[in-house]
Amino acid sequence: MSIVEIKNLAKSYSNKAVLRDINLTVEPGDFMVVFGLPVSGKSVLVRLLAGLEKPDGGRVLIRGKDMTSAAPGDRNLGYVPQSFALYPHFSVYDNIAYPLSLAKAPKSEIRAAVDRAASLLKIEQFLNRKPDQLSGGQKQRVAIARGLVKQTDLFLLDDPLVGLDFKLRERLIDDLKQTQYQLKVTFVYTTSEAIEATQLAKHIAVMDAGEIVEVGPPEVLYDKPQHAQTMRYVGFPQANFIKGSLTQKDGHMRLITPLFESPVTQFNLNTTRTDVSVGIRPEHIVIGEPPAGALAFQAKVLLREDLGGEEIIYLDANGLQLTTMLRNDDSAQHINLDQTVTAYMHPQDVVVFVGGKYVGRATEV
Repeated sequence: MSIVEIKNLAKSYSNKAVLRDINLTVEPGDFMVVFGLPVSGKSVLVRLLAGLEKPDGGRVLIRGKDMTSAAPGDRNLGYVPQSFALYPHFSVYDNIAYPLSLAKAPKSEIRAAVDRAASLLKIEQFLNRKPDQLSGGQKQRVAIARGLVKQTDLFLLDDPLVGLDFKLRERLIDDLKQTQYQLKVTFVYTTSEAIEATQLAKHIAVMDAGEIVEVGPPEVLYDKPQHAQTMRYVGFPQANFIKGSLTQKDGHMRLITPLFESPVTQFNLNTTRTDVSVGIRPEHIVIGEPPAGALAFQAKVLLREDLGGEEIIYLDANGLQLTTMLRNDDSAQHINLDQTVTAYMHPQDVVVFVGGKYVGRATEV
């Protein structure tokens, strides 16, 4: 039985649709990351799951039971909001214990739950401090611990690492993965950070403009995206997109772009539209002599961004700005700013979308 099942969920504010016909299933033990840009609707979705808001349509089932109209306290789940929302006059211990104290749980149960959560998040030494004695990262750990003290198999975390610096996020990402694994519970977690989503998730639900466009394991969404927005946002750096068109030539479908022309493999192309979006990941654009069958073009080097072991190189190809990612080795050192270079990609790495939906890939010329 699924632990969460969302059916045709809809929500509007002032007659403006924020969620449209959302369907999502979360299995027990999953780490489901709902990923989308700001105002994509992911936080509203989590608040509807938590019972903090009511939907305008659709249903929310938790553990097989319809909980669409149930009060938050009747849903038996833990909830971690974006903000710390710590009580400044409470100790760290009392802040973490607050949900259980409010429920009048036995003191021994509260102590055991607080100790467990503090140990998982490595904040045992701070239990007697007040929030103003903590760093931002420590406060966030306390807020997460407070959400985890509830004895439940389902936790909702609404972008809990937002606003933290990169190093703190990295540490907390590791802690959250270990915590979810050790507790053997289900996490539904929202974020607008693509790297964070892929680091944490067993499955990612990609949201765009109030809709879930695709759900799957991170590696599947990366390698075989079925929607342009998935390819655009899952992965770092973001994928390159250029406009193109499809045309019949000599009885075969061909892809035409400002950079190259190629046959295209058709998988589900049932449309009269000829305008397409073409996605190419930065690591699939190679600078150098193209092998046989590759799709090559000329470009000018605009900028180099050193990431340590890798380097992002920004190119201008006939007015199109593209990014490529190269290993920071000897070959990369010979690429200079304003230099005109030959770049290429293999046809199977060129992904074609019509109306945002995957239709096929280029094939060898």
